[in-house]
Amino acid sequence: MSSLSLTKSKSGFYESAVVNALSKMDKGFLNLTLPNGENLEIGDSNSSYRADLEVKDARFFKCVVLYGDIGFGEAYVNGLWETDNITSLIKWIILNIENAPSVSGSKVKSLGLNLFKWFNRIYHNNRSNSITGSQKNIAEHYDLNNDFFATFLDPSMTYSAAYFKTPELTLAQAQDEKYRRLCEQLHLKPTDHVLEIGSGWGANAIFMAKNYGCKVTTVTISKEQQKLGQERVEAAGLSDQIEIIIKDYRNIEGQFDKIVSVEMLEAVGHNYLETYFAKCAEVLKPNGIFAFQVITSPDSRYNSLRKGVDWIQKHIFPGSLLPSVAVINKAINNTSDLTLVDLKDLGLDYARTLKLWYTEFNHKLNEVKALGFDERFIRKWNYYLNYCEAAFEMRNINVMQMVYTRPNNTER
Repeated sequence: MSSLSLTKSKSGFYESAVVNALSKMDKGFLNLTLPNGENLEIGDSNSSYRADLEVKDARFFKCVVLYGDIGFGEAYVNGLWETDNITSLIKWIILNIENAPSVSGSKVKSLGLNLFKWFNRIYHNNRSNSITGSQKNIAEHYDLNNDFFATFLDPSMTYSAAYFKTPELTLAQAQDEKYRRLCEQLHLKPTDHVLEIGSGWGANAIFMAKNYGCKVTTVTISKEQQKLGQERVEAAGLSDQIEIIIKDYRNIEGQFDKIVSVEMLEAVGHNYLETYFAKCAEVLKPNGIFAFQVITSPDSRYNSLRKGVDWIQKHIFPGSLLPSVAVINKAINNTSDLTLVDLKDLGLDYARTLKLWYTEFNHKLNEVKALGFDERFIRKWNYYLNYCEAAFEMRNINVMQMVYTRPNNTER
């Protein structure tokens, strides 16, 4: 066992900088193993927040010093460090976020860590959410491979937070409960023409048409999702009720009784939030209802997150930004007369959803490899799923169902 005081000659500049930063993250407990086998204990060994970090390669330290939390994630993908539980480690980091200067969204800064953060910021800024940029950003993730997503999603191919209304629900049942709650908030009826923005693989549209008898026009900019979604609609015998169209939300025309969207708003970006909500207000009928599910950031940290970039934005969802509830409400108030009538928190439900996806993903690794994905890809996706699970479980981010209606709407 060793103390935390390491000399520069022993550890090198990068190692010293990282260990010094970790030593200030004293909430919870971290067991840190250095490349030479030396073991360091940081924080309270009696804490319930316990994590393990084994640095396998000294290049890890340089990654963190130069690129902060993005370098930390990239170092894992490249096999430079290991842990017995990624989720526990990320939870420990989040617990210490106000003393973690290299973490995106932290209000604490350090001149010695994340030295090249400007590089990743420029890279992120160039992935704008213009019409052309959005198509490229969405294709990079959602057009990855439909068969790949099928390895870990439930049979409905739903890629968003489930709602575990009761603890015993399976994932598939909880996904239905999520859709059912949105439909109930929308007061769906057979005469409704519903606009869905962001089709996914058609699960929500199929659920609405099958269970409520309504007509659904759903728009997407993912060619792979549109293709499989259309096949699923035809297989369900609902082609006369559901139309899946390749179209950017900015180009939507017509009038709709209800509008719904599930975890699409994260791809809109700060500069286009008012554009998005203005379009929704434009195509929603006077007595219409608008409901959506969205992953959110805390109001108190939104500005710092907006000015930064994290590993998820660089490697999983390019161009994305998690809006806060206050920012959403402000954008809606600035562009319409819509008023908030319901707000439902599903953050812990998302943590459970992600844990189930992670478990299923790792049960299907042979299938994933057979699709041509290598070990680095598998490590990247395990890091992504565990990273997000930890963030939701720690309330570092959240997911909300939000429902808006107009004044004088007697239906809602």
